[in-house]
Amino acid sequence: MLLSLVVAACALALVLVLAVPAAKAMSGRHFAGKDFLDGLFLLPLVLPPVVTGFLLLVLLGKRGPVGVMLARWDWQIIFTPTAAVLASTVVAFPLMYGSMKAAFQGQDPRFEDAARCLGAAPGRVFWTVALPLAWPGLVAGTLLSFARALGEFGATIMIAGNIPGHTTTVATAIYFAAEGGDLKLAGMYAALIGTVNLALVVMVNRLARGREKSRQ
Repeated sequence: MLLSLVVAACALALVLVLAVPAAKAMSGRHFAGKDFLDGLFLLPLVLPPVVTGFLLLVLLGKRGPVGVMLARWDWQIIFTPTAAVLASTVVAFPLMYGSMKAAFQGQDPRFEDAARCLGAAPGRVFWTVALPLAWPGLVAGTLLSFARALGEFGATIMIAGNIPGHTTTVATAIYFAAEGGDLKLAGMYAALIGTVNLALVVMVNRLARGREKSRQ
């Protein structure tokens, strides 16, 4: 469970750094290839996690383009905790991206226009106007992304494996405990992660209700 929490936290940090700026850029004006890029960002949401893991394996494996490059520095990602973080980041990215894109698109553009007219730089407009207005979307995306990263299995098992004490997360522990016939242990792990994720979803629902009440 500790490894799962660390992996989910690291994945969430990467998702915040990558998805929030991407969502802001994609919520603006149209440009060539925007629809394709938007579909690419959301692709892990509709792909089976095992397929996502396979694509990461092809990319990061010893014969993959990134894997070959990393091998020159004797750095291996596959079957390490780093691989679990990357897998969780990829599958959680669309949730943060989609939530923040909707939040940015729902803003009144006049607020940002006013800030620009007053001489604010683009970075200051983002941090002091756009991001605070998108705060509910950021909180919802954070909770959902963390829950998704915490329960990731398919992509993780493909590129991180199940090395006890090294890459075994709660999700992989459930699978192998059930496969080994230890249903009691699998049930305990399932109840634990189910409780945590249910609490996160409840928080998102309460946040959504709070937003609706504030608009009325």
